[in-house]
Amino acid sequence: MPEPIRVRGSVVVPDAELVWRFSRSSGPGGQHVNTSDTQVELCFDLAASSALPEVWKQRALERLASRLVDGRVLVVKASEHRSQWRNREVAAARLAALLGEATAPPPKTRRATKPSKGMVERRLFSKRHRSELKQGRRLQRGE
Repeated sequence: MPEPIRVRGSVVVPDAELVWRFSRSSGPGGQHVNTSDTQVELCFDLAASSALPEVWKQRALERLASRLVDGRVLVVKASEHRSQWRNREVAAARLAALLGEATAPPPKTRRATKPSKGMVERRLFSKRHRSELKQGRRLQRGE
């Protein structure tokens, strides 16, 4: 088995909550593709999970709503590699990344700040300077 799926910090999804399915995969592998089940489908019942804290679970259910099957099961597929083992590792890594991103706390809200007095003065000075330059060019051309 691949190593346990670590969500964030010390939170780990136990193997008992994961369902692995294997099927024949298209793609690289030649005749080998027709005979072996290398495509991996990893299912994780997010709504019924006891591994995640309740706050994280609700956050993940909201953020992953469009990806969930029946509003509760998260499914990740992998079929890039020719070996089932490597596809299992890829699927587990994808699931960990998805859950880590979905359970992350929301970003801090941006607080509006006023520009400093010096910054306002520099901006107005540069505008005045640019205006004077252009007026000087206009006078040279005789407009």
